[in-house]
Amino acid sequence: MRVEERKVIVKGPQGELVHEVSHDMAVELREKEISVHPMRAFRGDAALWGLSRSIIANMVEGASRGFAKKLEFEGIGFRASLEGETLVMQLGFSHPVRFRAPEGVGLKVEKSTITVTGSDKEIVGEVAARIRALKLPEPYKGKGIKYQGEVIRRKAGKKATTSA
Repeated sequence: MRVEERKVIVKGPQGELVHEVSHDMAVELREKEISVHPMRAFRGDAALWGLSRSIIANMVEGASRGFAKKLEFEGIGFRASLEGETLVMQLGFSHPVRFRAPEGVGLKVEKSTITVTGSDKEIVGEVAARIRALKLPEPYKGKGIKYQGEVIRRKAGKKATTSA
């Protein structure tokens, strides 16, 4: 972990992450502790201060342990597999959907679960959201791709009425 002018560089077993801090924030490295504080006291600086602190904390956690997001897919005929670095999914369309993850992001498929892993929390979340957007879960039968643990509100659908 080191600080060079406005850049914070964190290196760990999962990789190296670099973030440039805003000009309104001062970053100091003392022994093994990074401190962030605003250079002046203006209205939006408190939010920027917390954001900078959170980003640096996520960098430290990502470089040391990494992040993972799990997606579940549900539906008749829905399948996913890996062909090298490309995720190939059958999602009920007339063609297979191919998704190639950016560098630094790993994909893993087990039964009906897709795991997205990487050291940068922002990129892992973005890739998971892009995969989920390929087939959003629908509220009637629950088919589609959803985050693990996500609850989909179900609708009743059309009901047959009896005429009197």
